[in-house]
Amino acid sequence: MSIFPRSKYLDQVMRFRDDNLIKVITGLRRCGKSTLLTLISQRLLDDGVPSERIILINLESLSADTPKDSQSLYKYFQQRTGTDCLYILIDEVQRIDRWEEAVNAMRVDFACDIYVTGSNAFLLSSELATYLSGRYVEIKMLPLTFKEYLEFRGLISPNADIDQMHYEVLTDGESFFSINQLFIEYRQYGGLPYLATRPTTINEHRVYMDTLYQSVITRDILDRESWRSRRISNPDLLRRILLFLSDNIGNKNSFNSISNTLKSEKLNHSSATVEAYVSALEDAYLFYPVSRYDIKGKDYLKTLGKHYIVDLGLRNYLSGYRDTDQGRALENIIYLQLLYYGYDVSIGTYQNTEVDFIVAKPGKRVYIQVADSIDDALTFERELSPLIRIRDAYPRYVIVGRGDHPVDIEGIRIVRATDFLLQSWGEDL
Repeated sequence: MSIFPRSKYLDQVMRFRDDNLIKVITGLRRCGKSTLLTLISQRLLDDGVPSERIILINLESLSADTPKDSQSLYKYFQQRTGTDCLYILIDEVQRIDRWEEAVNAMRVDFACDIYVTGSNAFLLSSELATYLSGRYVEIKMLPLTFKEYLEFRGLISPNADIDQMHYEVLTDGESFFSINQLFIEYRQYGGLPYLATRPTTINEHRVYMDTLYQSVITRDILDRESWRSRRISNPDLLRRILLFLSDNIGNKNSFNSISNTLKSEKLNHSSATVEAYVSALEDAYLFYPVSRYDIKGKDYLKTLGKHYIVDLGLRNYLSGYRDTDQGRALENIIYLQLLYYGYDVSIGTYQNTEVDFIVAKPGKRVYIQVADSIDDALTFERELSPLIRIRDAYPRYVIVGRGDHPVDIEGIRIVRATDFLLQSWGEDL
């Protein structure tokens, strides 16, 4: 299978090449971390590094010589060291208990440059971050953006200046595809790289997601949590909370509200138990929590945040492929795009109204509302009213899935969702 470049991540990690820092690549299983290691290896070869100085191993391999503990991991690379820099690339490093001790010792003892991947946020939990303090940089990977999805489908070139393209209809050289239909497919099947490289049916998607679900739930949550203090051991409870969060993306929730919902189903679990299970799902990169920010009071609120799922294809798999809640699905896609761009994202509250996203970078703030459609008068009022009421000078946008609208309404920019997802200006709001 061809390897497709994901230039943003490759460029990001290679900025730290030959620094005395451990490069830690994190993200959901099958989002492309292993491929990124391969791309790093190829970049090193292209730059003239001898192949024998590049060592890539996958710790999930059952090969007899694959290290099984921290000491054998250290010795595996020790016997390959020399005077020249050794490039160490370790896939799924969390499979080794106390990996951080071995990796940090290699950083100290060898002439080397180290790159590792992991599929659970415990990889950089507070304990490990303290142990490796100042000695690592994290590169956070996500599934494909819509633009990357089109690249993987062979419909646009990775180097294409899409801002100058007419992209209402795209072709792979054999067939023509409307941008709206492609976006519907992306919303349905999600952005996992393997699925974007080939035509996909619901049955094929279900089989693939079955194996992903089992890998994440079993390997990255239940097995890993069994020896930790949180004791996540009830697969049925884990699935119920997973389904609740998936069904309620973009809705305000609390651990108490989830606990009360479970009690209504005759399942008595405390909010502390719910919090532990939700944290485990977050650690496996299945969901991202978003806090609320009081725009007028200029402070973060501790209650009623939201969660967004890492991939809408996973949500559709869990829901039985019901194509509902298109507005919240679009909101989820925009949230992930903002993360991809590197923004800090929070939910805004202002005088009893809500702004979907406050987007921040140093010295910048942008307010964004997301709606599948604003054709209906009530929806139009609901989406624009909070932005109109905010009196500061920061930019304001409404990102819309469907319909034709003026580009500016009372100083608020109205943007079509596919334009925001494909054009480069969104990276510098």
